[in-house]
Amino acid sequence: MKTLLLIVSLAASVSTVRAQAVKRLYLANDDHTDYMWTASEARYDSAFVQMLDYYLRQIDSTRHNPDDFQARWNCDGSYWLRTYQTYRSPAQFDRLMNAIRSGHISSPLNSVVSTYGGQPTEAMLRGMYYAGKLERQYTLRFPMAIAMENQTLPMGLSSLWAGSGAKYSWRGVCGCASRLSRTSLAHRPHQLYRYMGPDGRSVIMKWYSLIGENTGLGGYSETRPLRKTAGIAANFAHTIDGLTALCDTVSVQSAYPYNVAGAFGYGWDDLSTFQAPAFIAAAQTGTTPTRRVRVSNEEDFFRDVERSYPGLPSESVSYGNEWDLYPVSMNETTAQVRRATEKLRSAEALAALVSLNDTAFAADLTPARQQAWDAFGLYWEHNWTADGPVTRQERANWQLRQQGTISRYVDTLYSRSVRALGRQIRAADATARRFYVFNPLSWSRSDAADLPLPSTRPVRVIDLAENNEVASQVIQKGGRAYLRIWAENVPSVGYKVFEIQNATPRPQPMAAKVTSDVIENAYYRLRLRPSGVISDLVDRRAGNRPVVQPVGGRFLNDLGTVNPDAGQKVEVENAGAVSVTLKAVSSDPVPHTVRVTLYKSSHQGKSTGPARIDIEDSIQANFGDIKTWAFSFNLTRPTTRHEELGAVLTAREERRGGHYANRSRTGGAAGTGPARYDWLTFNHFADLSEAAYGVTLSNLDCSFFRLGGSTVDSLWEQSPQLNALAGGQVDGSELGIRQQNGATAFRYQFALTTHPAAFDAQAAMRFALEHQNPLVTGAVTGLVGNYPPMTYSLLTVSDRNVLLWGLKTSEEGISNGLIARFWNITHTAMAPTLRLAMPISRAWQTTHIETNERPLSPRKGRLTLPFAPSQLNTYRLQVQR
Repeated sequence: MKTLLLIVSLAASVSTVRAQAVKRLYLANDDHTDYMWTASEARYDSAFVQMLDYYLRQIDSTRHNPDDFQARWNCDGSYWLRTYQTYRSPAQFDRLMNAIRSGHISSPLNSVVSTYGGQPTEAMLRGMYYAGKLERQYTLRFPMAIAMENQTLPMGLSSLWAGSGAKYSWRGVCGCASRLSRTSLAHRPHQLYRYMGPDGRSVIMKWYSLIGENTGLGGYSETRPLRKTAGIAANFAHTIDGLTALCDTVSVQSAYPYNVAGAFGYGWDDLSTFQAPAFIAAAQTGTTPTRRVRVSNEEDFFRDVERSYPGLPSESVSYGNEWDLYPVSMNETTAQVRRATEKLRSAEALAALVSLNDTAFAADLTPARQQAWDAFGLYWEHNWTADGPVTRQERANWQLRQQGTISRYVDTLYSRSVRALGRQIRAADATARRFYVFNPLSWSRSDAADLPLPSTRPVRVIDLAENNEVASQVIQKGGRAYLRIWAENVPSVGYKVFEIQNATPRPQPMAAKVTSDVIENAYYRLRLRPSGVISDLVDRRAGNRPVVQPVGGRFLNDLGTVNPDAGQKVEVENAGAVSVTLKAVSSDPVPHTVRVTLYKSSHQGKSTGPARIDIEDSIQANFGDIKTWAFSFNLTRPTTRHEELGAVLTAREERRGGHYANRSRTGGAAGTGPARYDWLTFNHFADLSEAAYGVTLSNLDCSFFRLGGSTVDSLWEQSPQLNALAGGQVDGSELGIRQQNGATAFRYQFALTTHPAAFDAQAAMRFALEHQNPLVTGAVTGLVGNYPPMTYSLLTVSDRNVLLWGLKTSEEGISNGLIARFWNITHTAMAPTLRLAMPISRAWQTTHIETNERPLSPRKGRLTLPFAPSQLNTYRLQVQR
């Protein structure tokens, strides 16, 4: 009996080995979308529709084939579906969605193939909102997201993808228009791995080493090796042989220790691809007793990997930026999109308050909103190289249209919401002139607030909640008069109401003292030179520590001036009890203007104002070279941290405790891939810190910065100089839009603060959010309003380390609840309590694109929200109104 059991056991073992030895190979057909590179919008839209019609017919005609040999098709962006929905009937679109549900057509969450390194986090998420809408409408999920062709990849993107519902991704790179060596692209440390963000969320990534051309494995068209002497059948045989060879050594020591492999993509740079029969024939011909070849929708490959290899290695690094850099060749246009993205935070928070009392508010803006989300998805389309058949001017005009679509929607929602909230606040006295000050952030704050003013006559302003006069002054901004007040303790996602009285304001000290070109308050003393350079800055809170130390002859806020004193005499532009602004105008090196503002440091012994230096720069000339604003600090070997996409990174290589991929000095196998170090992502802030002192620089308009003299393959990790990229074609005149598309007006907004302590991520982000989200003002006009006449707060979070990232009404309307996004900015798990002004009756955790994932259980109208370290989460909240 024991002998028989042994024989049975050995037979089973041999059978298992044989089963495992059968290689599973997946061939996926697509047409890589070079939108507005290969062809115009109209031609691509037509191609999308024609290809989807063709493949739907092929799917129907092969539905009785064995499952592996049925026609399948893979879109590389949800904009394919958007276009098909626009140009085909509802019944035809339902047919397409049924093909997605059956697994014969796949589509990723992303709108088109994009570069991500220069995108604000919220802009990236909005670009996937159309896919989220389809998920809810058709009760399905899109488990893939892709970033193709560009050689580099952010770290935080994986967290945002996973948080939006993606489970899988694949990359194929071009290996062209690149400053990176082909050797680095050929040495992937892992070709199947978990692409993981700082919060531990991940997607399974297929990213093969690029050994040959980009029409082979590792490229963005892996099933199409362009051997011109061979036919299609021979090319497919070549691909299948390559996959077989990849799997030949199945061991943990192998560079590819897996028995499953996939080659994805066929269309390359073609406008259209009609190859269903060829894929089916290749799968049929290539299948043998030891090799199964399947026509793939890509998702089936990943499900096989997920099932067969649960212990994949993980990778959590950033590769920097390459094609991501080219939108700065139209820097002002890109900056306008960045400004609109930030302004959306206030617009949506205001609209949320209004919608709680007016369920139909802004319903007519739904088409404009959906177009804006489309434009977010399209703006960073990966062909900013602009070196293809579509002319540079056509491409530039298309980018301008996307920017206009975004800005118009945000501006309209903002202005409507400001007026509507004013109508919903009770004006207890119809004869009084009252206005509210609204704070869109999730903590109480004190700051300046500006109200457009019909006259420049001095007035007295009363804080009705405190029943006292506040500091105020009249300023000029953009050729218009404003009443600037100091608003104390404006509550979280809420407002305070102030009253304007025709009376002389109480005398108050100036917010800062000016002597010639030196301005100072209780926090700082600085010198603004005529060129706009800040040559001296003293931190009074740190024992009068000097903050500026020139590096390479450049000071603070230095555009590359030759003579710091070249320019008009520095003048006081605005001065009063709230703030003082110095202005410098110079033509060295190009015509530009610099405004530096200091604020009041205290008010009647109450909470102090911001230790913030606002710097508003502008260039009034066209330029074609690379320009930067240098910020050189008196710091010794500082560590730089900065907000990338969905993550706060340490600007060091991974082997030295940072977040950037290691790279050998020769680009060989000793590194971990194609890292590029010269230009790092500059989202809300960058911080340069010693062990117990540092400087935080808030940034609204620039997409990238360089540390010191960093190069493509050398990161100056301990440089005390940050160079904010003002614009230019960073990789030569053939990549990007030349001469900034003729623009002659550029704006850059920075703010600076020091901290006499170690780096604190939440403090840095809060500082940047306050700078970039100014307090909102609006007239109070409600005779019978829904909100109280003095003060109101909609939302509070019990832990200051968890920041409200956005608050809006659901995409399907307020009847489907409020959508609240929060970011635990720390490296520690958190579980804060969320409280709204009215009880929370029902709640769900959703994806970032608003598809419900799991119900939550409010207790006594409040909700406890668990966060992993560094995690961004999104929730749907329904309240008792």
